[in-house]
Amino acid sequence: MTDTLLNLASPEKLFIGGDWSSSSASDGIEIISPATEEKVGRVAKATTADMDRAVAAARNAFDNGPWPRMTGPERAVYLRRIAGEMAKRADDFARAWSLQVGMPYAQSVSTAPFMGGYYTYAADLAEKGFEEVRPALAGGHAIVVREPVGVVAAVVPWNAPLATLSLKVAFALAAGCTIIAKPSPETPLEALILAECIAAAEVPEGVFSVLTADRDVSDYLIRHEGVDKVSFTGSTAAGLHIASVVSGRSGRITTELGGKSAAIILDDADIGKVVEGIMPNLVGLCGQQCAAFSRILVPASLKGAVEEALAAAMQYVQVGDPFAETTQMGPLVTQRQHGRVLDYIRQGKAQGARVVTGGNRPAHLDKGWFVEPTLFTDASNDMTIAREEIFGPVGTIIAYGSEEEAIAIANDNIYGLSGGVFTQDVERAYRVARRIRTGNFGHNGRVIDYTIPYGGFKQSGVGREGGEEGLHGFTEIKAVFMQELPAHLKG
Repeated sequence: MTDTLLNLASPEKLFIGGDWSSSSASDGIEIISPATEEKVGRVAKATTADMDRAVAAARNAFDNGPWPRMTGPERAVYLRRIAGEMAKRADDFARAWSLQVGMPYAQSVSTAPFMGGYYTYAADLAEKGFEEVRPALAGGHAIVVREPVGVVAAVVPWNAPLATLSLKVAFALAAGCTIIAKPSPETPLEALILAECIAAAEVPEGVFSVLTADRDVSDYLIRHEGVDKVSFTGSTAAGLHIASVVSGRSGRITTELGGKSAAIILDDADIGKVVEGIMPNLVGLCGQQCAAFSRILVPASLKGAVEEALAAAMQYVQVGDPFAETTQMGPLVTQRQHGRVLDYIRQGKAQGARVVTGGNRPAHLDKGWFVEPTLFTDASNDMTIAREEIFGPVGTIIAYGSEEEAIAIANDNIYGLSGGVFTQDVERAYRVARRIRTGNFGHNGRVIDYTIPYGGFKQSGVGREGGEEGLHGFTEIKAVFMQELPAHLKG
C-alpha cells in the first residue's frame, strides 16, 4: 500500500489551508487502476461542510493574510521553492500518472521532472511586477495595476492531472490569489503530492487547499459565494454549466473545454511528417487529449498513402501494462470511458465509415480498459465520429477536393481548440492557419507550451491559460490616477 500511495503522509486526509484534516464523511474515494481494474488506493471524500471550511480559510488568507499584499518578487521566492520541492517528488508524480491514468511510465517519468517549470516560469512573470505607468489625458499619471482576482476554485480533469492543475495553481499563486484545488475523483494523487510540496515550501497559511471530492460536492464549490473565480478544465457540457452558474453571480471564469481538432494535410505534405505529427495526438494518453488531431483532412490524391502510413504506425504501437518498458499506449481511464469509446466505434461503422485498422479490445488483454488504436476512413464531416469528441485513440480520415473545402470542413464544428496543417510551404501554412477558427494551430505537428497562451474559440472555452495572458486571467485591472508618482515608480 505504501507504493500505491506514493509516499503521501496523509493520503486519507484533506489539505485545508495548510493543515491536514479528516473529512466529515465516513467513506472515501477508491482509486481503481485502469490497467488491472483493481483498487490501488483510497483518499478522503470531502463534503459541503469541508468545502465551507476550505473557502473560509482561503477567504481569510486573501482578505487578511500576507499573500496578496506581497510584491511579485516576494511571491516568486515561494514559487521557486515549490518547484524545488516538486523536483524531489518527480518519481512520485510520474507513478501517480501511470497508476491512475495508465500513462506509460517510460513517458511519465521523462515528463515529471519538468513540471516544476510551470512554477519557475510563473515566478519569472511575478518578478516583472504588476504596475504600469501611463500618461493621463488631463495631466499627471495613471498607474494601471493588476491585482489578484481573489479566491480561486481550480477544477481539473483526469487525463493530465498535474499539468492542468499547474496551469492554474502556478499562475494564480504568482498573481497573489488563494486557491482551492479540486482534482478529479479518478486522479486525486497528484494534487495531494503537490499540497505536500507547497507545505514544504512554507507558503502562508490558508493560501492553498486540496479537496478530493465527488462531482456533486464540486458543484457546491463552484456555486459558493466566497469563490471569486472558477478556473475549469474538462468537458464542454460541464463547462457550459459552470459558466452559467458563475456568470449568474458575476463571478470570474476561465474554461478550457472540448475539441474536435482537424489536421489539414495539403497536397504537398511529407507523409512521414504527417505520421510523426498526428500519431502522438492519437495514441498519447490513449487519445484522451482535448487537442488531439482526431479529424484528418486529406486530399483525394493522398488518401490511400495516408491511410496506409497511419495504419502501419498504429499497428506498430505496443498496447499494455503502463509499467512495462515496451508499452507505448496504456488503457483508457475508466470502464465508462472504455464503453463510450467502443460505442463511438460502433456508431462509425453503422454510419458507413470504414475501419482501416483497430476497432476492438486488443486480443492479448482480457483485463483493463484497453482499446486498439483505431483509424476510420471514407467518413464525412456530418458523421457522429467527425462531430463529437471521442476522447480515445480514434482518428477519422475525411477526403476533400480543394483547399477551400478543407478550410470549410475544419471550421464546420462547434469546437475551436487546436488544429494543424501539413505542408512544405510556409506561406500556405500561415495562410491556412489564419483562416481556421481555433485558439492554437501548428505547422507539421502540434505544440503545447505553458509559456504561450492556450485556449479555444467557440465551445472550446473562454479565456486563456499559460503565458502572460494566463497570469492576467487571475487578476483584476485597477487604474490609479496620481499627479505625482510614488517613490518606487519614479525613475
